[in-house]
Amino acid sequence: MIEVRELTVKFKRFVAVDDVSLSVAADETVGLVGESGSGKTTVARAIVGLQRPDSGTITLDGVRLGPVARRPKARQRAIQMVFQDPRSSLNPLMSVASIINEAWRTHPDSAPTGDRTMAVHRLLEDVGLDPSVARHRADELSGGQCQRVSIARALAVKPRLLVCDEAVSALDVSVQAQILRLLVDLRRRHRLSMLFISHDLGVVHQIADRIAVMRGGVLVEEGPATEVLGSPRHDYTRSLLDAALELNTHHGEVGK
Repeated sequence: MIEVRELTVKFKRFVAVDDVSLSVAADETVGLVGESGSGKTTVARAIVGLQRPDSGTITLDGVRLGPVARRPKARQRAIQMVFQDPRSSLNPLMSVASIINEAWRTHPDSAPTGDRTMAVHRLLEDVGLDPSVARHRADELSGGQCQRVSIARALAVKPRLLVCDEAVSALDVSVQAQILRLLVDLRRRHRLSMLFISHDLGVVHQIADRIAVMRGGVLVEEGPATEVLGSPRHDYTRSLLDAALELNTHHGEVGK
């Protein structure tokens, strides 16, 4: 469905993304993994249309995508992003209902035809929130609730691809697990494709069908999740896997 071919993005002093090719099929979740500065977020921003590539192509159903402002509305809403910090991605002074209604104002083709209030309530229930949350401002909510609202806002415009950029890294471990379970469930119920970006292989293995590993702007390994996690070919992937295992062991010890 989404195909990235030979993507290169340069900033003033360095190459952030160097000749990266990546695809996400319909109903598939691809985990894009790498440490901070590896280029994974830049790839995500290019796919969404927030970062202009220096070279390479991004296509949706075989049709080339340009910057977000030049994309037809239907293609803008087909790809939605869930950001790392749920608090900074929501207007703290707006009510949750207003945040979701703003998405419908931006993309009127996706707006419900019936009662908007009921539609907001259904969306909130869909992401595991009580409908009463609709009247609260974002700054009155917990981090986990804010991330659920961010996901609801993305779902409001009926996307086909959800790009989750470190969507659980700012949350407590127990809340991370809840959001991951929610994303797995939403993917199944809404027939979503996902590009799930994380620095943590331990998180990605819970959600991804395929895993792509980036280091220093380069894609160093890619394959089915079972293969990448079970028999990694690249030393860097092995080091990420070791770090994830150490972290899981540490959490286990803390739990005891």
